[in-house]
Amino acid sequence: MTPSRDLQRLIAIMAALRTPDTGCPWDLKQDFSSIAPYTIEEAYEVADAIARGDLDDLKDELGDLLLQVVFHARMAEEQGTFAFGDVVQAITEKLIRRHPHVFGDTAELTPDEVKGLWDKIKAEEKAERRQQRGREDEKGALAGIPVGMPALTRALKLQQKASKVGFDWNDPKAVLSKIREEADELEAALDDMDKKTQPRTRSATCSSRWSISRGMSTSTPTPRCAAPMRNSNAGLRRSRLLCRGMAKRLRRPRSPRWMRSGIRRRQPKENPPNAAGALRRQESRLRSVPAPERP
Repeated sequence: MTPSRDLQRLIAIMAALRTPDTGCPWDLKQDFSSIAPYTIEEAYEVADAIARGDLDDLKDELGDLLLQVVFHARMAEEQGTFAFGDVVQAITEKLIRRHPHVFGDTAELTPDEVKGLWDKIKAEEKAERRQQRGREDEKGALAGIPVGMPALTRALKLQQKASKVGFDWNDPKAVLSKIREEADELEAALDDMDKKTQPRTRSATCSSRWSISRGMSTSTPTPRCAAPMRNSNAGLRRSRLLCRGMAKRLRRPRSPRWMRSGIRRRQPKENPPNAAGALRRQESRLRSVPAPERP
């Protein structure tokens, strides 16, 4: 089998990897749960390539992310649930349905109006899906946030939804006051060594600190809220690298001074054939010299 630009070749390769007896033992062993962490990791690597502005890496990382989609679709096809073509059809239907201003008769909209229309159509789709499947999903103002998100990202999403129903601070200073309050509670919990109270108080403190970061953002909350955390991580990483470099330097054996200073060490002359006799005569002369008397 040879590489190709055709998407069907990628699907065929995955099918071969998942073929019993002739496929790859590792790929055959995987399921949705075991592959999910790799899918998240590949998405982060795509974001990392974008942040670094490395388009060559971005091309490779997008391929890795596409592989995850093909992998999940293949496993679903083996179970008779759906195939890769169904995934493509679902996303094309969604894009056409959520862009009536492009593919329909809706008039021209501003970016804010497009976002509002997107959210409205999305809510209608969820309600229709719940009715079709005959189940009651989680309801409420904070429903619909995936629990598999990273903790800070999920906190941001929850607070964004809470702000839409009025549960938010209008002044960052009010959030700062809340942080002090939670910090005092955390200190009290540490003093009491209450194992049940400490995790809750630490969580409340983190939530308040995240709120003040989000409250200070304007048009693009996610990157601006994440910036303080990224800066803190970068500073911590630089400190660790500095400490690691100093530790290596301290463990490194020091070379002689003449090597560090660049001075060439004088090579000793070869001993003449009668060197041993000359050394014995010198030692005997030294022994014959009387030691000086002490005052």
